[in-house]
Amino acid sequence: MNDLPQWQWPPAFKDADFVRRVLIVLGLGALALLVWNLSDVLLLAFASVLVAVILRAFADVLAERTPIPRRWALTVAGLLILFGFLAVSALFGAQMRAQIAGISEQLPSALNSFGRQIGVRDLTTQLPQMIGLGTGGAFVARLAGIGVAVFGGLADFLLVVIAGVFIASDPTVYRDGLVKLFPPSQQERIRDSLAATGEALKLWLATQLISMTFVGVSAALGLWLIGLPSPFALGLIAGLLDFVPFVGPILGALPAVLIASTIDGATVLWTLLLFTVIQQLESSVVFPMVGRRMVSLPPALALFAIVASGVLFGPLGLVVGFPLAVVVFVLVKKLYVRETLGERTEVPGETSNDVKR
Repeated sequence: MNDLPQWQWPPAFKDADFVRRVLIVLGLGALALLVWNLSDVLLLAFASVLVAVILRAFADVLAERTPIPRRWALTVAGLLILFGFLAVSALFGAQMRAQIAGISEQLPSALNSFGRQIGVRDLTTQLPQMIGLGTGGAFVARLAGIGVAVFGGLADFLLVVIAGVFIASDPTVYRDGLVKLFPPSQQERIRDSLAATGEALKLWLATQLISMTFVGVSAALGLWLIGLPSPFALGLIAGLLDFVPFVGPILGALPAVLIASTIDGATVLWTLLLFTVIQQLESSVVFPMVGRRMVSLPPALALFAIVASGVLFGPLGLVVGFPLAVVVFVLVKKLYVRETLGERTEVPGETSNDVKR
């Protein structure tokens, strides 16, 4: 019996390096699972960063072009934005609410009119069943769920704004905390990359806000000239939805086209022509003028990034899909193409002193 060979562990299992690698793989898998489960929270955190970028950009402009001290610039910027919002609400709030209420009353008849043109009667009653919302109690339950989602969205909005103010008040604390999660040898690269992504987001947001204002004002004036009811509310909807590239302009034009269909065919054609001209002017005139240094993503890449983000993360992912693509684009160009592959490339968000090696 003593001559029988005794069983031994394979040599690989005695190797501490092998065990360490297994633990690293398991840890990365657990981290990926945690990130996926917290994806909604992380998207809200990213939206807060966008709010902080807007506030910091406005504060920097005030500090550079006015005698306001830099330590007070952020407070003044926040107050100016708040007072501007309140002033617009006081001047045009009642009119906007009336026009939006008018749109909500006109859209059902507009949908029914459009349905009759395509051979579907009572489209508003059949639409819930056509899109899978069901009928009767199921539909009421879905409507209740939508109401809960709306209140949840308002709570998320307040959370994003408050967190954005905290981040904007001292962004270095959060940036340095993130940098310290990496090895010391990589911290300078990560710090430079975060600075580049912050500048790229600032450039994109500034251009996007100017573009949204152009679309909203142009659509409101054009629809007023055409004679559509509630033109300012329709212009507001078009301007806000223009924040989402590719998909937003189509959704922003849809309410106006549906309401125009209740008048006559000529009004529909004029409305379609108006939004076509606005989008052409936006892409051919506004962007070249104000977005010379903006991040230039390949259109197909940007479109798939928005669609993929919407499929994975829902409506919020659709909204922040493009700025997320901007961040990934900058990081890939800086950390991989330039730093790893050694290729000469221009990274959006860098100053001329940082550009090429």
